[in-house]
Amino acid sequence: MRRVDPFDLPDWLGEEEVTWSADAGLRTGHAVPGRLSGSGHQPVPCDLLAVDVAYPRPVADQDVRHDAHQAWRHGQVLLVRPSDRLTLAVPGTRFTADLALDALARLAKAVGASPDRYSVLLRIGADGARLP
Repeated sequence: MRRVDPFDLPDWLGEEEVTWSADAGLRTGHAVPGRLSGSGHQPVPCDLLAVDVAYPRPVADQDVRHDAHQAWRHGQVLLVRPSDRLTLAVPGTRFTADLALDALARLAKAVGASPDRYSVLLRIGADGARLP
């Protein structure tokens, strides 16, 4: 997973109203796909990843897990790009609404925005459901 510098993200993420919309329910597991959108801008794919899942295989290597925990401890969130999608690497094994909100608030701070300018549209999802 490549690290992402928040200053390499589109400027509008730090300057305008932004909405993160989940493409799947929080109960789907350790990975929640979504996107960041703002008026007049192309959406930015942005996923949530709980990095402590280790079974049946680890979802993140030890360095990423360490860095995600360290960033979280300091009030930040680790931004990575495992493929072509921005991903917020978060300590844990699954997401709650509070954890998702906290991760997005930390992203807002990382790009120099007030968390008050960010909104989050969650999907509930079925417990244990798999992504398509």
